[in-house]
Amino acid sequence: MLQEMADLGFEWVELSHGTRITLVPGILKAVEEGVVKVASCHNFCPLPTGVTHAAPNLYRPSSKEAREREQWLRHSRRTIDFAQQVNARKVVVHLGSVEFLWCNPTRKLEDYLEAHATDDLSKDAAYQKMLAKSLAKLKDRQPPYWGNTKQGLLALLPYAEEKGVMLGFENREGFDELPIDSEHPALIAAMARPKACGYWHDAGHAQIKQDMGLLNHREHLEKNAPNAIGFHLHDVSADGRDHQAIGSGQIDFQMISSFWRPEHTLVIELSPRLKPEEVRASKKRVDELVAARFP
Repeated sequence: MLQEMADLGFEWVELSHGTRITLVPGILKAVEEGVVKVASCHNFCPLPTGVTHAAPNLYRPSSKEAREREQWLRHSRRTIDFAQQVNARKVVVHLGSVEFLWCNPTRKLEDYLEAHATDDLSKDAAYQKMLAKSLAKLKDRQPPYWGNTKQGLLALLPYAEEKGVMLGFENREGFDELPIDSEHPALIAAMARPKACGYWHDAGHAQIKQDMGLLNHREHLEKNAPNAIGFHLHDVSADGRDHQAIGSGQIDFQMISSFWRPEHTLVIELSPRLKPEEVRASKKRVDELVAARFP
């Protein structure tokens, strides 16, 4: 697996939340032999024993169930240990979601978006009314789940700091996922551990949220750039499919690159359905943007 990445021209990789535990011996061997270097891991990595599919939300820090929160903390610490073992300095984490017993507004929004994929929703009064009502419902139910997440992070961050690993809090694409986009800066300030955490910007997720009318991509980056530690880079097609080849969709990567700093980790995060030449083309585009940003 890692040799394939090296053959595509990559010197550094991120180990994803789809990394099965059976792959660990080969990964350690590849790192020891210098096939690639590992820049970051994505929680949970490796996956818990018996889990064989990508599962970043297998356990949620926001859960009402104490047992699930304990499992999240346990396996997050395990990811930090593995990151240290492969010399990765950063771990990307998801921060849970708001649960709805009945009438989750996410489904209604997604159905409307699918039915009006090519419409300008900023001028759609019916959609704007639905969105405002859904946001109010989300914020009303958020406090206990968000409180659980923050408690979990306060327990996890000292461990990450001790191991020399930074946690990247990723912006999410799901309406009901945490944090609510406007709350990223306040979260990092509340954690008060600048050497142990930061903001992780997923370009595709931000574009999806912009298409939903939930944020402005540039403005969102401007607010979070001071805390940013890394980026997931992938494009989004006109019909909303993410993890597409960079430059093939609607994202303004020139704009995004203006926020890059030398200490940031840039991860090209593509669908496994893409062809090798699309991966190479994406890498070439990012290399060009890096060269222009840091001449």
